[in-house]
Amino acid sequence: MNVGRGDDGETDLLGGLRVHKSHPRVECIGEIDELSSFIGYSIALSNTRYPEIAKTLSEIQRALFKIGAELATMDKKQVGEKRLVEEDVKSLESLIDKYGGELAEVRHFVYPGGSLLGASLHIARAVARRAERRAVGLKMREEISPLIIKYLNRLSTLLFVLARYVNKMEGVQERQWSD
Repeated sequence: MNVGRGDDGETDLLGGLRVHKSHPRVECIGEIDELSSFIGYSIALSNTRYPEIAKTLSEIQRALFKIGAELATMDKKQVGEKRLVEEDVKSLESLIDKYGGELAEVRHFVYPGGSLLGASLHIARAVARRAERRAVGLKMREEISPLIIKYLNRLSTLLFVLARYVNKMEGVQERQWSD
């Protein structure tokens, strides 16, 4: 292990290219890592009561690792077949339809919160939106797969739907902003 190799404010991308830790690509990778961490927290909260949701979130974590690997290299060949595919996006869309079909239509903004799991999913949603913004910013400077942005967009929607679904299952009334 190369302990202290990043002390100068630089890090390695896959393939050995050294970049500053403030590089937009590294910033985007960091957002994906933070998102994966919140997803992991939500998995820990959902394992017992909602194993199906925990399984879904685990699959999302795997996709986020694919995104991280894809962002960590500028050479597409280095990632190989461990990259997002359109089916990953379609899977999220199916889940949005499945869980969203159980919910009342939203007519007002919903305050984040509710049960502990619901609140953690709302936090993950907000981080997913930030990760998407970072990916859009990176795409303006460098070439990245458009599926990354599409996936993060659908993921934030799914996390919102899951938060609402869990809160409904927990019997927690949604607080809606209606000013």
